[in-house]
Amino acid sequence: MIKLNRREFMRTGSAAVTAGALGASGRTFMLAAEQEPPVVRSANDHIQLALIGAGGQGQSDTSHAVKVPGAKLVAVADCYDGRLTRCKERFGADIQTTRDYREILSRPDVDAVIIATPDFWHKTATVDAMKAGKDVYLEKPMIHLYSDGPEIIETARKTNRILQVGSQRVSGLAHKKGQELYKAGAIGQLVAVESWWDRTPFDPGGAFNVTIPPDASPQTIDWDRWLGSTPKVPFNAEYFLQWRKWKMYGSGVAGDLFVHLFSGLHFVSGAIGPTRAVSMGGIRYWKDGRDMPDVLLALFDYPEGFNLHLRVNFVQGAPEGEGLVLVGSEGVLKIGGHTVSLTRADKPSAPPYEIDSFALATQQQFLADYHKKYPVGQMPSTMTRGQETYVAPDDYSDSYDHMKNFCDSVRSRKPVVEDPTFGFRAAGAALLSNISYEEGRVVKWDPQQMKIM
Repeated sequence: MIKLNRREFMRTGSAAVTAGALGASGRTFMLAAEQEPPVVRSANDHIQLALIGAGGQGQSDTSHAVKVPGAKLVAVADCYDGRLTRCKERFGADIQTTRDYREILSRPDVDAVIIATPDFWHKTATVDAMKAGKDVYLEKPMIHLYSDGPEIIETARKTNRILQVGSQRVSGLAHKKGQELYKAGAIGQLVAVESWWDRTPFDPGGAFNVTIPPDASPQTIDWDRWLGSTPKVPFNAEYFLQWRKWKMYGSGVAGDLFVHLFSGLHFVSGAIGPTRAVSMGGIRYWKDGRDMPDVLLALFDYPEGFNLHLRVNFVQGAPEGEGLVLVGSEGVLKIGGHTVSLTRADKPSAPPYEIDSFALATQQQFLADYHKKYPVGQMPSTMTRGQETYVAPDDYSDSYDHMKNFCDSVRSRKPVVEDPTFGFRAAGAALLSNISYEEGRVVKWDPQQMKIM
C-alpha cells in the first residue's frame, strides 16, 4: 500500500497514466483529502443553516453540514413531530422546530437551507427558498416532474442563489481520480458503460420499506400540509414514510439510485446525457401495494458513441453493492464506493490471426508473408500492463466533501460542483427509464436542451 498526500497522489497518478508506465503487477495508492490550514473566521463567515425535511437522509445531510467549520443548524421543519423532537435531541435543544417551512424562510438570519423532502416537494420548496433569498442544498433527484427543471434553473438565475444538488459522488475522491484518469486518455475511446446499484431487502430502507414509528397518526403528522397539491386521500403512514414506492410522491429506483450513477458517469466522462432510452422491469418481489418497480433495467444511447446499461435489484437474495465500469478501446476504469481501479492491456503492434482451417501450404504462405511484414518481436500480446487501484481512507466521506463544497460556495459565491443544470441533466436522464417502463416504448431526450423529444 502506497500512501501519498493529495498533491503527491494526483501528480504521481497523472505521470503514470501519461507515460503509460503501469507496472506488470497491481499497485494500490491511498487517496488523501487536501489538508487545510486552520482558519480564524469572522462572524460574517458563519453560515446559519435550516433543514426542510428531517427524515433519514435530511438528518444525515445535516450531520455532515454541522461538521463544516463555521456552519450551524438553527432551524428544522418537518411534518412529523417525532422528527422534530429527534432533531432537538441530536442537534441542540435551542434550534427552532416547526411543521411549516415558511416560518424558517421568513427568518432573515437563515443563510441557506438543506431540502430533503419527498421528491414531489422538491420544486416548490426550492423555488420558495430561493425567492426568500436562501441558498439551497437540494437532495437528488432535482426534479419529480420534467416541468420542475426549467423553473428551478430559471429561479436560481433570477435570484442569483447558490444551488447544490445532492449527488455526493461528484465531490468524492474516487470520482475525481476517475475523471482525471479518463481525461488523460487512460482508457482511450469510451465504447460502453455498465453500472448497477443492488440493495438487499434486509436493510429496512433497502427496498424503501422505511420503519413506521408506533406513534404515526394524524395527531403527530401534519397530513394535509404534507399532501400539498397532490390529491387529498385519507391518512396513510406508508405514503408518508415510504413515499419512494409510489410515483405520486417519489421517483422509485430511477430517482433514488439511477440518478447517482448518471451523476457519477457525467462527472467522470464529461457527457451531458443520453439521446435514447429503453427500460423494462416490474414488481417482482414486493407485492405490498407499491406502484414502482423493484427490478429495473435500462439501456441508453449517448451521442459520444457509447452505450450505458443500468440495473437495480431489490429482490430477496440480491447482492449488495454499486458499480460504474467504463470500457474503453485501451482499458477499463472501475469505480465503486470510494475505490477506483484502472486496467490497461498492451496494444498489439501486429494483428492476431487464426489459420488452422487453411490448407498447410496456404498456412505456410500466410506465415511467410506475415513475418516479413511483422518481425517476431512485434507478435501480438494479450498481457495487461497491470492494474492501479486508488482507495480512499476507511473514514472518508464524500457526503462531507459535497456539503463543504456547498458551504464554501455560499461564502465565496463561486460555482458549486453540481449546479441545477447538471442536476437536471442527471435526473432527466434517470427518469427516462420510468417513462419507458410505464409506456413500453423507446424515449428520446435532447440532453443539450433538456427536453423530451
